[in-house]
Amino acid sequence: MSTPVHAPTGPQPADSAGRRAIWLSVAALAMTFMLPLAGLVMALFALVAGVRAVPLLRSAGRTTGMAVGGIVIAALALTLSGLATGLQLYLMDEYSAYQECMKGAGTVTAQGECFTQFRAAAERKLPHDVLQLLGAVQP
Repeated sequence: MSTPVHAPTGPQPADSAGRRAIWLSVAALAMTFMLPLAGLVMALFALVAGVRAVPLLRSAGRTTGMAVGGIVIAALALTLSGLATGLQLYLMDEYSAYQECMKGAGTVTAQGECFTQFRAAAERKLPHDVLQLLGAVQP
């Protein structure tokens, strides 16, 4: 028979606080490019972990570089995922029409026509500068 393993309770060591902040923020940045809404939530967790780690590290006499780096990366992930989520919500009708078109597109030519229709609908709704910034990336 094996003995059960008990997780330590109470305050966690200060050394792991900075690493936790940086890993959560890197995960949030990665999630931002896959699922922007999940990246938004993960970035909020990373930001909280980073902010909580700074005083913990200072009280232990450790450097706060990892925690501050986590805060910076989390803020970047939060900004990017917020913009991406907002853009998805703003173009929700156009994207839904694109998906419906793709369901019926049986050829590569028909799929290209679906993208052309989506791009035209997005051009009517978005400023020209935003489209140049986004490039010709297909949804």
